[in-house]
Amino acid sequence: MKKIAFFAVCALVMTSCKQEQPKIDMLLAQQKDSLNQIITQKDNELNDLMTTFNEIEEGFREINEAQDRVAIAKQGEGTNSKARIRENVQFIKQTMQQNKELINKLKQQLRESSFNSDALKRTIENMTTLLEEKEQQLAALRQELDSRDIHIMELDENVANLNTNVENLTNESKQKTEVINAQDKALHTAWFVYGTKKELKEQNILTNGEVLQQNFNKDYFTKIDIRVDKEIKFYSKSAEILTAHPASSYELQRDANKQYVLRITDPDSFWSTSKYLVVVVK
Repeated sequence: MKKIAFFAVCALVMTSCKQEQPKIDMLLAQQKDSLNQIITQKDNELNDLMTTFNEIEEGFREINEAQDRVAIAKQGEGTNSKARIRENVQFIKQTMQQNKELINKLKQQLRESSFNSDALKRTIENMTTLLEEKEQQLAALRQELDSRDIHIMELDENVANLNTNVENLTNESKQKTEVINAQDKALHTAWFVYGTKKELKEQNILTNGEVLQQNFNKDYFTKIDIRVDKEIKFYSKSAEILTAHPASSYELQRDANKQYVLRITDPDSFWSTSKYLVVVVK
């Protein structure tokens, strides 16, 4: 009789396992798809960064070669030498302008990517420094040509235009950076408040059992950066969250003093439903 019961239990277990296996296979397939998507996104971002990086490197190589050609041409005499100098200096100016734009593009790509590489940031800084050195070398070359009576009107005009373009690009880049920073700050800003029911009602935050329905007092809230502020203390042994936030995105726990502390484990998810957090305490 015991053997019969044993075999019956085994049969039930095997049947249950067979029923659960398709679910497990489906979950594994979904996880694999998600991982593949993340890998593909990373690869695309890295390819874009490296393409721009290689274009900048090629630009600097061409600038160096043009500088060598200018050095050789300066040793010559006559109209042909002046023409070669003029062509190569013009080429250097144009390539420097292209590299400046590519460096700004690389900075933007890095900001918008999921990479946070200090090494790549330092490389971009080094490229910017190198470009500034090349600009100084171009200005020094102009002075040298003037001192040798190799005065080229086209060169004067081009260098003046380059300086104007550099100044315009600097101002434009600064303005864009300020706008991006302001947008980024606004995107990652949230507000929270906690208080007793009486306090929340006095500020129109809690009205007839509903939150944030009337012209509530926004100055009563505390502003935070959701990327930095992931823990909020309520200094109370009783705390209830009134606004809607995904339960899987936070933990409401007690500290050593038995007072409640909110720990936000997934900020993007937590603040996706509302950028306002309201908590009633006693």
